[in-house]
Amino acid sequence: MVMNKNTVLAWATFIMIGVGIGLIALGAFRYDEIAGWGFAAVGVGFFAIAWVFNALKGRV
Repeated sequence: MVMNKNTVLAWATFIMIGVGIGLIALGAFRYDEIAGWGFAAVGVGFFAIAWVFNALKGRV
């Protein structure tokens, strides 16, 4: 399997979406106090970076 730049960006996007979902789930289900808001905010940030990686496919 050849890993070109688009394949690497696709894998990075999928990994960051998974981590973002995990962080949002931690914030929603594990931490009931104010720390949950921080976990959820970082998870949304991971989604934003994954969106940028997805937009970069084919342009870099």
